[in-house]
Amino acid sequence: MATIDLNADLGETVDGEPTADDEAMFAVISSASVACGGHAGDEAAMRQAVARAQNAGVAVGAHPSFVDRRGFGRTALAVEPAELRRQVRSQIEALVLAGADLRYVKPHGALYHVVTVDAGAAVAVAGAVGDVSAALGRVLPILGMPGRIVDAAGAAGLPFVFEAFLDRGYLPSGALVPRSEPGALLHDPVAVAERAVRVAEEGTVVATDGSVLTVSASSLCLHGDSPGAVAMARAVRARLDAAGVAVRPPW
Repeated sequence: MATIDLNADLGETVDGEPTADDEAMFAVISSASVACGGHAGDEAAMRQAVARAQNAGVAVGAHPSFVDRRGFGRTALAVEPAELRRQVRSQIEALVLAGADLRYVKPHGALYHVVTVDAGAAVAVAGAVGDVSAALGRVLPILGMPGRIVDAAGAAGLPFVFEAFLDRGYLPSGALVPRSEPGALLHDPVAVAERAVRVAEEGTVVATDGSVLTVSASSLCLHGDSPGAVAMARAVRARLDAAGVAVRPPW
C-alpha cells in the first residue's frame, strides 16, 4: 500500500485573528506546520494548535520564517547567518515552550525558497534545527524542496524529507510559480485531489507548460490560508482514501 503525509500550514493568526479554518483542516491532515511568531501566530495560537493536533492525532512541526509579520514572511530579507540562526532557533523554541511534541521543521514563505539557493541561509537554518535537536535529545527532520538546504541538513546530521505542493503551480524547471504570476495558485478541488494521487502513486506532477516533472515526495502540502483550502483538503483526503493510499506522517 502506498503511503503519504498530508501537511498544512496552520496556527497563522494575525493580530489574534485566524487566517484559516484550522479546526476543519486538522480533521483531514496528518501533519501541521505551526506558525511560531516570525510571520504569524502567537503563544495563544500555538497552544491552541498544539491542543488541536493532540486531539486529532496530528504530528506537529515548526514553521519558522524571516521575522516579517507585516509581509507575512513572503519577502526575502537580508539577515546575517548568525542572526538568522538565532531568529529561527528562537521561533522553534517558542513552539516547544507552547507544549508541542515537535516532530519536524519546515521554513515558511520567502525563507523556504531562500534556503534552496543561498548556502549561508541554509546552513543557518540547519544549524538552528540542530541546536533545538540537541536540546530535545532527538533529531528533527527538515521538510522542504530540493536545493542547498538538503546539503546543509546532511552536513548537520539532520534527515531531510521532500514535499510536493498540491495547490501551487509548478514551472518546467521544477520551481513553484511565483505568487505574483498567473497560475501560482490552484483552486479546483478535483484537480488538486488528482494531483495528490498522481504524486503518491507515480511521483510526478504536470507543470504549467504541460510537461511532466518527476518529484520525490513523502509529504503533500496544502496551504491553510488558500481560498477553498478546506474543500480542497477534504477532496484530497477522500481521493487518497479511495485510491487506497494511507495518509500518515513519516516522522
